[in-house]
Amino acid sequence: MDRLQFIMLAFPIFLLCSDLVNLYSRPPSPPRSPPHLAAVHHQHHHPPPVVPQVPDFPSIEGSPTIGNGYGTIVEFRFCVSCSYRGTANSLKQMLEESFPGINVVLSNYPPSLPKRLLSKAFPIVQAGFIGLIVAGEHLLPRLGILNPPSWYLSLRANKFRTIASSWLLGNFLQSTLQSSGAFEVFCNGDLVFSKLDQKRFPDALELKDLIGNRLPSSAFGKNLNWS
Repeated sequence: MDRLQFIMLAFPIFLLCSDLVNLYSRPPSPPRSPPHLAAVHHQHHHPPPVVPQVPDFPSIEGSPTIGNGYGTIVEFRFCVSCSYRGTANSLKQMLEESFPGINVVLSNYPPSLPKRLLSKAFPIVQAGFIGLIVAGEHLLPRLGILNPPSWYLSLRANKFRTIASSWLLGNFLQSTLQSSGAFEVFCNGDLVFSKLDQKRFPDALELKDLIGNRLPSSAFGKNLNWS
């Protein structure tokens, strides 16, 4: 095997190992401040600033501090691995501009449990398959397989193409297993739009009407139970 073939064979294996390390490694812990800096900070501790108390009585509609969306929570649960964050951010900005004071939360909508388990186990299977292709001539005799099947010999004859194809196909299947394809919109805990049911994204004007119909006419009227 010349140098070029060795590089072309080792590159997919290196990328696979880096994917496994990133998948199962723990995130780094936040750095701790040195003891002498913590002591200095403790000595120069200042009292917290005085925050002015806001009266419980809400202001009327049109107030610059509390808008007609005050007290309403809208949550976007979407598939993070599907690149839906841009759509969620644009709709969030639209709602915050249309209904001042509204609280818009973005969160991930994970896939089902079987898909999550398969996405965790698939890289192990992928690494085992590549290892079998690379070192199968030494592993199979130890397992008692002296005459490998014809399909294995065919795959081993095209070793580089087999490893590259398995790496690309494995990454595609793993990305598919990690995606849920969801974009669900909740208003105060109630589902108002579901991409899983309607197979499309919500339109900006449509979402504005859906959320607006669930808002009170004014914060003053809400406090007095006006309809």
